[in-house]
Order: sequence, then structure tokens, then C-alpha cells
Amino acid sequence: MALTKRKQDFFETAEGVELKNRLEMMQSSDKYNTQPSYSPKSDLYEDNLIPFMDKHINYLNSHPLLDPIHYISNLELVTRIR
Repeated sequence: MALTKRKQDFFETAEGVELKNRLEMMQSSDKYNTQPSYSPKSDLYEDNLIPFMDKHINYLNSHPLLDPIHYISNLELVTRIR
């Protein structure tokens, strides 16, 4: 999947649902640092904090050539609390 153009409905496919589930698992677990981060889009996020899951889903959607499986694996490594 690394070099193919991803469609808008990627997160409705089986692979997309699995990745979304992994992000939800990370967000609900206390083993990962998944604090919301600042977003200048106050029209979408009134407290200017974008949730962890939204941030990474938006990133994957805006970078269609990125391999989502490797991205999530690296994200798990980087955000894991040791």
C-alpha cells in the first residue's frame, strides 16, 4: 500500500477499520502518551485541542503515499510510555 494513492473512504475498508481500532486502543490505554495537542482551527475544536485520533487520521488522509501500517507501528513505538 506504500506507493498507491489512497481514496477518501480508506477508513471504511477492512485495513482502515483495523488501523482506526489500533488508534482507539492506543488512545484508551494508559501505556501510550495520547494527550490532545494544540490546533489553530478553533471553528472545529472550540478549546483548540485536537484529539489524538483525529490528528493522526487527518495526517494519514493528507499524506496518501504514506504506508499507514508502518506509520501506526512507528506511532506506537514513539508514544509508548516506558
